[in-house]
Amino acid sequence: MLKTIFFGTPSVAVPFLEELNKISQIILVVTQSDKPSGRGLEIKPCPVKKRALELGLKTVSPEKFKDIVPDIAALNADLGIAVAYGKIFRKPALEAIRLGIINIHFSILPKYRGAAPVQHALFNGETKTGISAFWIDEGLDTGLIAAQTPVDILPQDNADTLFEKLLATGVSTLNGVIKDVESGKIIKIPQQGEPCLAPMIEKQDTVLNFAQMSAAKIHNLIRGLSCGMPAHAKANTPDGGQVQLLKTSLKPLPIAKQGKPGSIVYVERGVGFFVQCYKDVLFIETLRPAGKNTMTAWAYCNGRKLGEGSVVFN
Repeated sequence: MLKTIFFGTPSVAVPFLEELNKISQIILVVTQSDKPSGRGLEIKPCPVKKRALELGLKTVSPEKFKDIVPDIAALNADLGIAVAYGKIFRKPALEAIRLGIINIHFSILPKYRGAAPVQHALFNGETKTGISAFWIDEGLDTGLIAAQTPVDILPQDNADTLFEKLLATGVSTLNGVIKDVESGKIIKIPQQGEPCLAPMIEKQDTVLNFAQMSAAKIHNLIRGLSCGMPAHAKANTPDGGQVQLLKTSLKPLPIAKQGKPGSIVYVERGVGFFVQCYKDVLFIETLRPAGKNTMTAWAYCNGRKLGEGSVVFN
Protein backbone atom coordinates (compact mmCIF):
# COMPACT_ATOMS: atom_id res chain seq x y z
CA MET A 1 0.00 0.00 0.00
CA LEU A 2 1.35 3.42 -0.97
CA LYS A 3 2.36 5.85 1.77
CA THR A 4 0.70 9.15 0.82
CA ILE A 5 0.44 12.76 1.96
CA PHE A 6 -2.79 14.64 1.25
CA PHE A 7 -2.87 18.38 0.60
CA GLY A 8 -6.29 20.06 0.66
CA THR A 9 -8.40 22.69 2.38
CA PRO A 10 -12.09 23.26 1.42
CA SER A 11 -15.10 20.96 1.51
CA VAL A 12 -14.69 20.04 -2.17
CA ALA A 13 -11.47 18.19 -1.22
CA VAL A 14 -13.05 16.08 1.55
CA PRO A 15 -14.39 13.23 -0.68
CA PHE A 16 -10.89 12.82 -2.12
CA LEU A 17 -9.37 12.61 1.36
CA GLU A 18 -11.91 9.96 2.31
CA GLU A 19 -11.22 7.91 -0.82
CA LEU A 20 -7.45 8.19 -0.48
CA ASN A 21 -7.76 7.01 3.12
CA LYS A 22 -9.45 3.81 1.88
CA ILE A 23 -6.90 2.97 -0.82
CA SER A 24 -3.58 4.13 0.65
CA GLN A 25 -1.80 4.75 3.94
CA ILE A 26 -2.11 8.48 4.57
CA ILE A 27 0.81 9.45 6.80
CA LEU A 28 0.09 13.19 6.87
CA VAL A 29 -2.64 15.66 5.92
CA VAL A 30 -1.56 19.23 5.15
CA THR A 31 -4.14 22.03 5.11
CA GLN A 32 -4.05 25.81 5.15
CA SER A 33 -3.85 27.41 8.58
CA ASP A 34 -7.05 27.85 10.63
CA LYS A 35 -9.00 31.01 9.81
CA PRO A 36 -11.65 33.02 11.67
CA SER A 37 -15.17 32.39 10.39
CA GLY A 38 -18.77 33.28 11.18
CA ARG A 39 -20.11 36.44 12.77
CA GLY A 40 -18.05 35.88 15.91
CA LEU A 41 -14.89 35.33 13.82
CA GLU A 42 -14.21 32.18 15.80
CA ILE A 43 -11.06 30.32 14.75
CA LYS A 44 -12.19 27.05 13.17
CA PRO A 45 -10.41 24.29 11.28
CA CYS A 46 -11.05 24.03 7.55
CA PRO A 47 -13.28 21.16 6.30
CA VAL A 48 -10.35 18.92 5.34
CA LYS A 49 -8.65 19.33 8.71
CA LYS A 50 -11.92 18.66 10.55
CA ARG A 51 -12.52 15.45 8.59
CA ALA A 52 -8.89 14.33 8.85
CA LEU A 53 -9.02 14.63 12.64
CA GLU A 54 -12.26 12.64 12.69
CA LEU A 55 -10.46 9.91 10.72
CA GLY A 56 -7.59 9.94 13.20
CA LEU A 57 -5.04 11.21 10.68
CA LYS A 58 -2.01 13.28 11.59
CA THR A 59 -2.69 16.83 10.40
CA VAL A 60 -0.65 20.03 10.13
CA SER A 61 -1.70 23.56 9.14
CA PRO A 62 1.48 25.60 8.80
CA GLU A 63 1.50 29.39 8.52
CA LYS A 64 4.37 29.05 6.03
CA PHE A 65 4.42 25.93 3.89
CA LYS A 66 8.19 26.04 3.42
CA ASP A 67 8.65 25.51 7.17
CA ILE A 68 7.34 21.93 7.01
CA VAL A 69 9.16 20.79 3.85
CA PRO A 70 12.02 19.17 5.86
CA ASP A 71 9.44 17.31 7.97
CA ILE A 72 7.69 16.08 4.82
CA ALA A 73 10.98 14.86 3.37
CA ALA A 74 11.72 12.93 6.59
CA LEU A 75 8.47 10.94 6.24
CA ASN A 76 9.67 9.14 3.07
CA ALA A 77 6.21 9.26 1.49
CA ASP A 78 5.69 7.58 -1.88
CA LEU A 79 3.20 10.06 -3.34
CA GLY A 80 1.43 13.32 -2.63
CA ILE A 81 -2.17 14.05 -3.65
CA ALA A 82 -3.37 17.66 -3.78
CA VAL A 83 -6.97 18.85 -4.18
CA ALA A 84 -7.74 22.57 -3.82
CA TYR A 85 -4.92 23.06 -1.34
CA GLY A 86 -4.53 26.74 -2.24
CA LYS A 87 -0.75 27.05 -1.98
CA ILE A 88 1.99 26.96 -4.61
CA PHE A 89 4.41 24.03 -4.50
CA ARG A 90 8.04 25.03 -5.01
CA LYS A 91 10.80 22.68 -6.15
CA PRO A 92 11.97 21.65 -2.62
CA ALA A 93 8.45 20.49 -1.74
CA LEU A 94 8.07 18.58 -5.01
CA GLU A 95 11.39 16.83 -4.42
CA ALA A 96 10.52 15.94 -0.80
CA ILE A 97 8.16 13.13 -1.89
CA ARG A 98 9.60 10.11 -3.71
CA LEU A 99 7.38 10.08 -6.80
CA GLY A 100 6.10 13.66 -6.62
CA ILE A 101 2.66 15.21 -6.13
CA ILE A 102 -0.43 14.65 -8.27
CA ASN A 103 -3.08 17.37 -8.36
CA ILE A 104 -6.75 16.70 -9.12
CA HIS A 105 -7.99 19.59 -11.27
CA PHE A 106 -11.58 20.24 -12.37
CA SER A 107 -11.07 20.72 -16.12
CA ILE A 108 -9.50 19.04 -19.12
CA LEU A 109 -6.11 20.73 -19.09
CA PRO A 110 -4.67 22.85 -20.60
CA LYS A 111 -8.10 24.51 -20.71
CA TYR A 112 -9.02 26.46 -17.59
CA ARG A 113 -5.78 26.54 -15.67
CA GLY A 114 -6.27 28.39 -12.40
CA ALA A 115 -8.49 28.72 -9.34
CA ALA A 116 -12.00 28.66 -10.87
CA PRO A 117 -12.17 26.17 -13.77
CA VAL A 118 -15.78 25.09 -13.14
CA GLN A 119 -17.11 28.63 -13.07
CA HIS A 120 -15.24 29.75 -16.17
CA ALA A 121 -16.32 26.69 -18.17
CA LEU A 122 -19.93 27.68 -17.45
CA PHE A 123 -19.28 31.38 -18.11
CA ASN A 124 -18.09 30.44 -21.59
CA GLY A 125 -21.00 28.13 -22.36
CA GLU A 126 -18.86 24.98 -22.63
CA THR A 127 -20.65 21.68 -23.25
CA LYS A 128 -17.77 19.50 -22.02
CA THR A 129 -15.26 19.63 -19.21
CA GLY A 130 -13.74 16.95 -16.97
CA ILE A 131 -11.11 15.91 -14.48
CA SER A 132 -7.34 16.08 -14.94
CA ALA A 133 -4.93 14.30 -12.62
CA PHE A 134 -1.53 15.83 -13.32
CA TRP A 135 1.97 15.80 -11.87
CA ILE A 136 2.59 19.19 -10.26
CA ASP A 137 5.56 21.17 -11.54
CA GLU A 138 6.52 24.77 -10.84
CA GLY A 139 4.11 26.21 -13.42
CA LEU A 140 0.43 27.05 -13.04
CA ASP A 141 -1.34 23.74 -13.75
CA THR A 142 1.20 22.95 -16.49
CA GLY A 143 2.38 19.50 -15.37
CA LEU A 144 2.33 16.18 -17.19
CA ILE A 145 -1.01 14.34 -17.27
CA ALA A 146 -1.50 11.12 -15.28
CA ALA A 147 -5.18 10.67 -16.23
CA GLN A 148 -8.09 12.61 -17.70
CA THR A 149 -11.82 11.85 -17.61
CA PRO A 150 -14.37 13.90 -19.61
CA VAL A 151 -17.70 15.10 -18.19
CA ASP A 152 -20.64 16.51 -20.17
CA ILE A 153 -22.08 19.91 -19.22
CA LEU A 154 -25.84 19.84 -19.75
CA PRO A 155 -27.89 22.98 -20.54
CA GLN A 156 -29.55 22.79 -17.10
CA ASP A 157 -26.24 22.43 -15.22
CA ASN A 158 -24.98 25.18 -12.95
CA ALA A 159 -21.89 25.30 -10.74
CA ASP A 160 -23.60 23.27 -7.98
CA THR A 161 -24.70 20.38 -10.20
CA LEU A 162 -21.48 20.41 -12.22
CA PHE A 163 -19.37 20.22 -9.06
CA GLU A 164 -21.41 17.19 -7.96
CA LYS A 165 -20.68 15.38 -11.24
CA LEU A 166 -17.02 16.36 -11.19
CA LEU A 167 -16.60 15.20 -7.59
CA ALA A 168 -17.90 11.73 -8.43
CA THR A 169 -15.74 11.53 -11.55
CA GLY A 170 -12.73 12.92 -9.71
CA VAL A 171 -12.88 10.36 -6.92
CA SER A 172 -13.09 7.58 -9.52
CA THR A 173 -10.15 9.08 -11.42
CA LEU A 174 -8.09 9.29 -8.22
CA ASN A 175 -8.80 5.63 -7.52
CA GLY A 176 -7.55 4.66 -10.97
CA VAL A 177 -4.40 6.75 -10.64
CA ILE A 178 -3.51 5.18 -7.29
CA LYS A 179 -3.97 1.69 -8.79
CA ASP A 180 -1.71 2.64 -11.71
CA VAL A 181 1.04 3.97 -9.47
CA GLU A 182 0.82 0.95 -7.16
CA SER A 183 1.32 -1.35 -10.12
CA GLY A 184 4.33 0.64 -11.32
CA LYS A 185 2.42 2.24 -14.22
CA ILE A 186 3.63 5.85 -14.04
CA ILE A 187 1.80 7.81 -16.77
CA LYS A 188 3.23 11.20 -17.73
CA ILE A 189 1.75 12.67 -20.92
CA PRO A 190 2.29 16.30 -22.05
CA GLN A 191 -0.79 18.51 -22.09
CA GLN A 192 -2.20 19.00 -25.58
CA GLY A 193 -4.23 21.91 -26.90
CA GLU A 194 -4.55 25.65 -26.49
CA PRO A 195 -4.17 26.81 -22.87
CA CYS A 196 -6.57 29.26 -21.26
CA LEU A 197 -6.82 30.64 -17.75
CA ALA A 198 -9.57 30.47 -15.11
CA PRO A 199 -8.60 33.08 -12.51
CA MET A 200 -10.22 33.50 -9.11
CA ILE A 201 -13.68 35.10 -9.19
CA GLU A 202 -13.60 38.75 -8.14
CA LYS A 203 -16.53 40.86 -6.97
CA GLN A 204 -16.67 42.80 -10.24
CA ASP A 205 -17.16 39.52 -12.13
CA THR A 206 -20.56 39.06 -10.46
CA VAL A 207 -22.14 42.31 -11.73
CA LEU A 208 -24.71 41.97 -14.53
CA ASN A 209 -25.21 44.71 -17.10
CA PHE A 210 -28.30 44.27 -19.27
CA ALA A 211 -27.32 47.17 -21.54
CA GLN A 212 -23.98 45.61 -22.46
CA MET A 213 -24.41 41.83 -22.10
CA SER A 214 -26.36 39.35 -24.23
CA ALA A 215 -28.99 37.07 -22.71
CA ALA A 216 -26.69 34.06 -23.18
CA LYS A 217 -23.80 35.84 -21.44
CA ILE A 218 -25.94 36.81 -18.45
CA HIS A 219 -27.50 33.34 -18.23
CA ASN A 220 -24.06 31.66 -18.24
CA LEU A 221 -22.73 34.03 -15.58
CA ILE A 222 -25.70 33.17 -13.35
CA ARG A 223 -25.09 29.44 -13.91
CA GLY A 224 -21.41 29.78 -13.07
CA LEU A 225 -22.06 31.83 -9.95
CA SER A 226 -24.69 29.54 -8.42
CA CYS A 227 -22.28 28.75 -5.58
CA GLY A 228 -20.13 31.39 -3.93
CA MET A 229 -20.83 35.04 -4.72
CA PRO A 230 -24.08 35.12 -6.75
CA ALA A 231 -24.63 37.21 -9.86
CA HIS A 232 -26.48 40.44 -9.17
CA ALA A 233 -27.95 43.47 -10.93
CA LYS A 234 -28.85 46.94 -9.74
CA ALA A 235 -32.59 47.30 -9.17
CA ASN A 236 -34.41 50.25 -10.70
CA THR A 237 -35.65 51.45 -7.31
CA PRO A 238 -35.03 54.70 -5.39
CA ASP A 239 -32.41 53.00 -3.24
CA GLY A 240 -30.85 51.17 -6.22
CA GLY A 241 -30.50 47.99 -4.18
CA GLN A 242 -28.92 44.82 -5.51
CA VAL A 243 -31.01 41.93 -6.77
CA GLN A 244 -29.35 38.52 -6.91
CA LEU A 245 -30.47 36.51 -9.94
CA LEU A 246 -30.50 32.82 -9.08
CA LYS A 247 -32.30 30.94 -11.86
CA THR A 248 -32.86 31.91 -15.48
CA SER A 249 -33.44 30.26 -18.84
CA LEU A 250 -33.07 31.07 -22.52
CA LYS A 251 -36.51 29.83 -23.53
CA PRO A 252 -38.06 31.65 -26.49
CA LEU A 253 -40.33 34.66 -26.06
CA PRO A 254 -43.98 33.64 -26.79
CA ILE A 255 -44.61 36.76 -28.89
CA ALA A 256 -42.31 39.08 -30.83
CA LYS A 257 -41.53 42.02 -28.55
CA GLN A 258 -38.58 44.22 -27.72
CA GLY A 259 -37.87 46.83 -25.08
CA LYS A 260 -35.24 48.93 -23.41
CA PRO A 261 -32.38 46.88 -21.88
CA GLY A 262 -33.31 45.95 -18.30
CA SER A 263 -37.06 46.25 -18.95
CA ILE A 264 -39.77 43.61 -18.78
CA VAL A 265 -41.01 42.65 -22.24
CA TYR A 266 -43.38 39.85 -21.27
CA VAL A 267 -44.78 38.41 -18.02
CA GLU A 268 -45.61 34.72 -17.62
CA ARG A 269 -48.26 34.64 -14.92
CA GLY A 270 -47.37 32.59 -11.84
CA VAL A 271 -43.80 31.96 -13.00
CA GLY A 272 -41.62 34.92 -14.00
CA PHE A 273 -40.81 37.49 -16.65
CA PHE A 274 -38.71 38.06 -19.76
CA VAL A 275 -36.24 40.94 -19.55
CA GLN A 276 -34.58 42.68 -22.49
CA CYS A 277 -30.79 42.33 -22.74
CA TYR A 278 -28.27 43.96 -25.08
CA LYS A 279 -29.03 41.03 -27.36
CA ASP A 280 -32.11 38.80 -27.04
CA VAL A 281 -34.27 38.33 -23.95
CA LEU A 282 -33.70 36.35 -20.75
CA PHE A 283 -36.39 34.61 -18.72
CA ILE A 284 -36.02 35.30 -14.99
CA GLU A 285 -37.43 32.59 -12.70
CA THR A 286 -35.90 33.03 -9.23
CA LEU A 287 -34.23 35.99 -7.53
CA ARG A 288 -33.38 37.45 -4.13
CA PRO A 289 -33.72 41.21 -3.48
CA ALA A 290 -31.30 42.78 -1.00
CA GLY A 291 -32.35 41.96 2.57
CA LYS A 292 -35.18 39.66 1.42
CA ASN A 293 -35.75 35.94 1.02
CA THR A 294 -35.48 34.08 -2.27
CA MET A 295 -38.66 34.46 -4.30
CA THR A 296 -40.10 33.77 -7.74
CA ALA A 297 -39.74 36.52 -10.31
CA TRP A 298 -43.56 36.52 -10.52
CA ALA A 299 -43.80 37.36 -6.81
CA TYR A 300 -41.23 40.13 -7.31
CA CYS A 301 -43.36 41.61 -10.11
CA ASN A 302 -46.53 41.47 -8.04
CA GLY A 303 -44.93 42.95 -4.93
CA ARG A 304 -43.61 45.95 -6.85
CA LYS A 305 -46.55 46.26 -9.25
CA LEU A 306 -44.30 45.75 -12.28
CA GLY A 307 -45.52 44.85 -15.74
CA GLU A 308 -44.58 44.91 -19.41
CA GLY A 309 -42.48 47.98 -20.15
CA SER A 310 -41.32 48.42 -16.54
CA VAL A 311 -37.57 48.97 -16.24
CA VAL A 312 -36.63 46.48 -13.54
CA PHE A 313 -32.80 46.56 -13.74
CA ASN A 314 -30.50 49.53 -14.35
